[in-house]
Amino acid sequence: MGLGREVREKIARRAAQEIMPGMVVNLGIGIPTLVADFVPTEVPVMFHAENGVLGTGPSPEKGNENALLCNAGGFPITASKGASYFDSATAFAIIRRGKLDMTIMGALQVSEQGDLANWIVPGKRVPGMGGAIELAEKAKRVLILMNHTDKYGQPKILRECSLPLTASLCVNLIITEMAVIEVTKEGLLLKEVFSPYTVEEVIACTEPQLIIDLASLDKEERYGS
Repeated sequence: MGLGREVREKIARRAAQEIMPGMVVNLGIGIPTLVADFVPTEVPVMFHAENGVLGTGPSPEKGNENALLCNAGGFPITASKGASYFDSATAFAIIRRGKLDMTIMGALQVSEQGDLANWIVPGKRVPGMGGAIELAEKAKRVLILMNHTDKYGQPKILRECSLPLTASLCVNLIITEMAVIEVTKEGLLLKEVFSPYTVEEVIACTEPQLIIDLASLDKEERYGS
């Protein structure tokens, strides 16, 4: 089942808290494209797009879209002060040289080891994997924003991914409509649970065993009501 606009924005708002001043960040298609809308204007950050832009800004207001200015998914964007434009070869060179501090992507499945499957469902037609493999392999930090379960109510956070992998051992943090989960060497660490969900509901919707961080869960929720 898909997520409503309000929930998608809450996930994006929480993800924006992971962005530190001075970072170079790539935003994937879907919920990640909303993240730029929730980064305070005083925080210096450069958003990267594979089609050749460094310095994308928040989504344009309806009616003020520039048909010549879009992200890699074809959605309209704005350009921040100091933005630059270049060809796709240069855009991918930035990725391949490890210049991205973070990439924020969607996922079909994530394993407890941090394996990522997000580019194909066997038997379904897809336009291609895009830059997902290189982004997952080369970015210094990988954040995943996604539904906690699929449309059938089955967990998307699994012991082992059943779909073809995009990259292995690459995911650092997962943010869903239910929780924030960190991938650690010891296993999946439950950092935050979002209202109206409970710890028990998160556990029931997650296939691997979770490490419960009571200190984090006792904190006042930053996710918003």
